[in-house]
This record gives sequence, C-alpha cells and structure tokens, in this order.
Amino acid sequence: MNVSSRFDVAGFGVIVTGGASGLGLAYGEVLAAHGARVTLIDVDADAVARQAARLEGEGHDVRSAVADVTDHDVLDRVIDEAAETYGRLDVAFANAGIDPGAGFVGAWAGGERPRVEEGALERYADERWNRVIDINLGGIFATARAAARHMRPRRFGRIVFTTSLAATKVEPAIGSAYMASKAGARHFMHSIALELAAYGITANAIAPGFFVTNIGGGHAHNPEVQAALARDIPMHRVGLPDDIKALALFLASPASEYITGQEIVIDGGWGLGIAD
Repeated sequence: MNVSSRFDVAGFGVIVTGGASGLGLAYGEVLAAHGARVTLIDVDADAVARQAARLEGEGHDVRSAVADVTDHDVLDRVIDEAAETYGRLDVAFANAGIDPGAGFVGAWAGGERPRVEEGALERYADERWNRVIDINLGGIFATARAAARHMRPRRFGRIVFTTSLAATKVEPAIGSAYMASKAGARHFMHSIALELAAYGITANAIAPGFFVTNIGGGHAHNPEVQAALARDIPMHRVGLPDDIKALALFLASPASEYITGQEIVIDGGWGLGIAD
C-alpha cells in the first residue's frame, strides 16, 4: 500500500470556522496546500478576505465567507453555499472560539497555582457567560449540524472540533464559561460520533494546550509568558499553529477513517494523548 495516498485530500470540499487566524488558518492552509478546496469562515470580514486572497495568490483554491457562529441562519447559509460551490462537503473544522480572559496558562506560567480574587464567581456576568457558551459550544453545534446535513447523504465526512486542554486541566484562573464550554464540546463530539459513525462520518477533536494564537486578546504572544512556560515543557518551546497542521491533515483524510469519538490532546510540547 502507498501510505501517502491515504492522506490524499485533493478535491475535498472543506469549511473552517474561525479561519482568519491562529489554528483555524493553519487548518485551512494545510488542507489547501494538499489540494483541498477550502472556505475560510470568520466574523472578521477584512481579515478572512485578506487571508483567502493570499492563499489564492499562492495557487490554492480558497474562498472566504463572513459569519458569526452565533447567527445560525447565516452560518447555515455560508456552509450551504460552500457545499453547493464544491458539489460536496467532506470536512468541517468547527474551530471558532473565544476566551475573554487571560487564560489558565498565562496566569499560571512557571508552575505557580494562580490566585483568584475572592468573589470572582459572584461577579461573573450573565452576558460574559452566555457569549462564551454561545460561541464555543453553540457555534460548534451549529457547524456540525450544518455539515452533517451535507455529509450524511454521501455517507462520508470528517468533522473536527477544536476543544482545549482546559476541558481537562481545570484551573481557577480561567473563565468558568470557557472551561464549561470546552468540556461540553468534548462530550458533544463523543455523542455525535456515535450517531454519525453508521454513515461513514467521523467526529474527533483537537485539544491544544498552550499555542500561540490571538485568543484571549493575544496574551500568548507575550515572550515572557512563553519563556516561563517553555521551561516546564520537555521540548522547551510553546506550540505554534504550524505544529498542528500534520494532525489536521490526518484527521481530515481517509487515513483517519478508523478513528472517531477521540479528543487528541496536544499539551504544548508534551506530545499526543488520546482521551476516549
């Protein structure tokens, strides 16, 4: 067997939410570089158009679409349009997410347990809770639902969620809604994996640890935070979006057809761990 052929995604129709930057952009880049036709979806119209134009200029088949994943009608429409454009939808990366705080690692760099101000829970506003849940959990539900509508009749598809190490490594410095939404996304992935397996559709999750992205206002770009964390990581460096590309290609390709319902944890250099 030519093993490399199992990673062939040429001609696949792909959508990526949160595709204008960070991990979502990395997913889109690697799939496009291997011949997939990719629609990057993001709420930031200028950024997503710019990235799609750059990749198209490099010779890839990439288009952009604007949607807020909390607006399910609009999200349905742009996913339907992508499927109609490609005549198929093979892969959906449900990636869009927000972290309104500094994050559980940024406040905890160097190994000290974070300090949480007394009364933090009581002051956690409904608006903040609802927005994080709506994007990080409701958004992945709506993305998976729209994708399944196109994948089920063809009896083939790959749905990949971006969850987080925060779903497992619970620390008080992170916003309560962020941890709850990422844990919920993990369990939702398990549930739909069982439902969709009979139709040849897999559902898996990538759970990054500390990766340098713009989430949470970009605190991960702080060199001091990176250096502090790197001291405790065996590879002595933090994760970058490019590091996740090979895994994204694997989960999107026929090579992963025997894996579903798995959360693959990438803990910033500690390596891969698969959580059932």
